[in-house]
Amino acid sequence: MTRLCVMGVGKIGGEVAFLASVLGLVDELILHDTYAPLLEAQQLDLLHTGLDIEVSSDSRSAESADICLFAAGSPRNPSIKTRADLLSANLPVADAAVRTLGRFDGILITVTNPMDANNYYLCKKSGIDRHRCIGFGGQLDSARFNLALAERCIPGEGWVLGEHGEHQVPVFGTINGGVLPDMREEILTELRGSSMEVINGKGGTVFGPAYHITNLIRQILQDSRQTIPCSSVLDGEYGLDRCSLGVPVQIGKEGIRTIEEWPLDGWERQKFDAAGAFVQGLCKNLDL
Repeated sequence: MTRLCVMGVGKIGGEVAFLASVLGLVDELILHDTYAPLLEAQQLDLLHTGLDIEVSSDSRSAESADICLFAAGSPRNPSIKTRADLLSANLPVADAAVRTLGRFDGILITVTNPMDANNYYLCKKSGIDRHRCIGFGGQLDSARFNLALAERCIPGEGWVLGEHGEHQVPVFGTINGGVLPDMREEILTELRGSSMEVINGKGGTVFGPAYHITNLIRQILQDSRQTIPCSSVLDGEYGLDRCSLGVPVQIGKEGIRTIEEWPLDGWERQKFDAAGAFVQGLCKNLDL
């Protein structure tokens, strides 16, 4: 029996719970949210699908889950300029999650922004092995990057590393043919504002994140061993530590099997180091 715990059952958490159920990825859902009316409504709505799945709201069962999705806290809205601005608001929520998880020994997926800092905090505060703490964001950013490339008729597969935020790093070394610095900066500026276009139009991003998070859950459960961009707690990789940052990782049933260290060109390395310094600065202010 595969158990998925979803902490924070709002737009993204609720949609992931639904998709994981419909796709038959999990046998049991454990839902947790501090807002009781929403929690009860989401549980009932899922039961009304008629799917053969057990849905519980007993947070005491969280530590028995195979995968826990941390999606609780305040989301970004039009008045929040960057994801990093949510740190002070969401850190107490992350702290509460650590207490709820108890002796959790599954895979933790962090979604709540600022995701990289929260993933580092949850890892260090809970004592969960760093390879079982996966920060979500790189898959979504890479999908947006690929869309930007396709719109410009630039062939190749785009990857985004670094911070899930203003300091994201589109990697152009995987693109066929050179992309000039001016075009790189233009695409980077577009990527930084891509989520806000959705937020301004409908109040928050849902479909993109939920699809890629559900795909990440599938890859873990099926031991896919595919390489994807995720935020991982670093311990010397890329010359960095004391932070969690988006890097290429091989995903499997154990979580992050390996961290791949790709060669970065001068433009990419400069951006990546800046991302590392920025997230290290955020993590330095955490109560650890």
